[in-house]
Amino acid sequence: MRVADQNQQFEQAHLNSIMGELGEAEDRLSAEIGRTKAEEQQLNKHFFSDFSLNFSGDAEASETAASIQQQQQMLDERQNAWQQSDTQLKTVQRLEVNPYFARIDFQEGQEKPETIYIGLGSFTNAKGKFLIYDWRAPISSIYYDGGLGKVTYQTPDGPQTVDVSLKRQFVIQDGQIQTMFDTTETIGDQMLLEVLGEKSDTQMKSIVTTIQREQNQIIRDTSAELLFVQGAAGSGKTSAVLQRVAYLLYRYRGKLNASQVIMFSPNQLFSDYIGNVLPELGEQNMVQFTFYQYVSRRVPNIDVQNLFSQFEVVQTPTQKKVSALKNSLAFFDATKRYAGSLESAGMRFRDIKFHDDVFFSKARIKEIFYSYNENYHLGNRLNATKEKLINMLNHKVESTMKAKWVQEAVEDLSAERIRELQANGPDEFKNSDDEYRFFARKIVMDAFKSIQQAIVRNHFLNIRGQYLHFLKNAGNFIDLQEFGLTEADWQADVEDFLVGFKNRQLNMVDATPYLYMYDLITGRHGERNMRYVFIDEIQDYTPYQLAYLRASFPKARFTLLGDLNQAIFTKSASHTLIQDVSKLFDPDKTRVIQLTQSYRSTKQVTDFTKAILKSGQAINAFNRLGPLPTIALRDTEAELVEAVAAQLKVNDAAKQTTAVIAKTLEEAEHIHDLMQQAGLASTLIRSENQRLAAGVIVVPSYLAKGLEFDAVILWQANKHFFHEEDERELLYTIASRAMHRLTILATPDLSPLLDQVPADLYQKA
Repeated sequence: MRVADQNQQFEQAHLNSIMGELGEAEDRLSAEIGRTKAEEQQLNKHFFSDFSLNFSGDAEASETAASIQQQQQMLDERQNAWQQSDTQLKTVQRLEVNPYFARIDFQEGQEKPETIYIGLGSFTNAKGKFLIYDWRAPISSIYYDGGLGKVTYQTPDGPQTVDVSLKRQFVIQDGQIQTMFDTTETIGDQMLLEVLGEKSDTQMKSIVTTIQREQNQIIRDTSAELLFVQGAAGSGKTSAVLQRVAYLLYRYRGKLNASQVIMFSPNQLFSDYIGNVLPELGEQNMVQFTFYQYVSRRVPNIDVQNLFSQFEVVQTPTQKKVSALKNSLAFFDATKRYAGSLESAGMRFRDIKFHDDVFFSKARIKEIFYSYNENYHLGNRLNATKEKLINMLNHKVESTMKAKWVQEAVEDLSAERIRELQANGPDEFKNSDDEYRFFARKIVMDAFKSIQQAIVRNHFLNIRGQYLHFLKNAGNFIDLQEFGLTEADWQADVEDFLVGFKNRQLNMVDATPYLYMYDLITGRHGERNMRYVFIDEIQDYTPYQLAYLRASFPKARFTLLGDLNQAIFTKSASHTLIQDVSKLFDPDKTRVIQLTQSYRSTKQVTDFTKAILKSGQAINAFNRLGPLPTIALRDTEAELVEAVAAQLKVNDAAKQTTAVIAKTLEEAEHIHDLMQQAGLASTLIRSENQRLAAGVIVVPSYLAKGLEFDAVILWQANKHFFHEEDERELLYTIASRAMHRLTILATPDLSPLLDQVPADLYQKA
């Protein structure tokens, strides 16, 4: 018998024994959970019948209290026991599907050689012996970080060196070893081909088994305050970062929980797509927001520009310059300087009204605000003003009790309302004056709640007027000429801004400065409990937005990831992003990792998409072969729809999921209608709040960010839709969504942005 066959027989026998142990553990844990739950229910049922309540004296009362406490402790112990067993049971059930994916043999110094198996979670048998090690355990990093021979890994006690003699990898399905082989490196190409050859899904899978050395550096970094990951399309950035979250939650168990980790996704569709990864790894999902959601929830009663209008809007050259200014770090600093100037003058206030009459005038509030000396900064000044207003409000209670409306309210009290107001008051009153004063005070204080809320919630601040004042005077705080703008250009844009602002509409370019100014005025110090911030698709954030997020999470470590070649909102401005971001963090605590290997697509698709880019970025195609991308030019739209139908037949025969991607939502709706008329079933994804559906989907380009599909049909890659140089990144982004098959359709001509792609990288149809 060949050695390879003997090894496979040995490993299958070992796997069989592990599956047996896992089955026994499931039975044992299920029984434990049933027993402890039953005990908890019994304790609850007989909580007070197991001892007598006696409060006749101090000693008896003390003894009763001790009995209650003891009974509660027993109840808590049972609850903790079954919850702990339930967590272990879930790990066991997860491991029964796929027990482990790697084996390493190593020796530490003169100790005897050891063999460990690595899986998605740790597993010990009934005797406490480790049979499977969690992929996040310190010892497991040997598997990812080095080849054979001497390998050093980090432990809680410091670096440890071992001599690795074997690295074996497995693909296991239904308790059977499908593939296994030995390798000197982390993941052999064969293993990657096995896993990456799988079909795409409507939800991202965790691919712990295919972590490469570069990704492992991202996952296990605990020292950088800023980890900047620049990676080509399909290089595994998002997978690595999700596994980084899982690793950190494991590494700092007890000190870090999922609510202290926040991830900013490009859109809600993508958030749903990655929603299963952490639960698959046995962790709770972190907090997830899109930047739009984060901003709009903090700007109530104002309609913030959404993804659709951001992408679809067409700007004039002057509007582009204004946007460049408002997106810059210089404008961020200008906002700070403007806020600083408000410490001496310029604050805008609103009257606080009561029954349509002015209760505290804006002039009086302004007088109080500026009555404090220069040691009071904005936040302190505001708090002192609020405190003074609350005191003044309290002093006004007594005089208001004599008002005519209060007298009428007391006289009109119903019996039910009297009982309600008197619930915590005296049973009897000495005289009618005392009775009137009691009810009058209650009525006034109840009525004054709206004034109190207006003070506490800063409703007397005129933030909208303040932001407009800032814009009108921005030329005093920033050099407009640096951005190619004149004062007249700027003021004309402010007038345009005012039209939407009066209708409570706010463009995304203004939403962040508006919020930041509010935070500076109110002395808000950010969400200080957040420990880790992850931002995906960083290339579509502006320097101002990143500076704002940095200020909003002052105690957090940041992980930023993206591909500067895929900037579809910020376009060419994204290429200076690394320099801008570097100004926000300590350079000594910043780490930049470049991922150049693309795993998503076949070599043919990767080579084609790489050729779309002009600057010859370092993107290495993985050696997975497939058909050349197809370009089909047709004279009419009807012929183009026929080409869609023909391609869908080919994709369906190969059992490949297909996404038809159009540049705009309007064009996506158009092709969807045409497909329906032709009898081609598909699901149109109109908004980011939809879920990805099985079967053919039609989606606008800006909602395809971060997603991947077996096959992509790029609809209408013609000169009309793709002619500007700053649309090159968008074309690249759409094309790079394809894993196995890329089809580009156009009528009547092809986009000039594809002229430079060598003819041998595609086929014509």
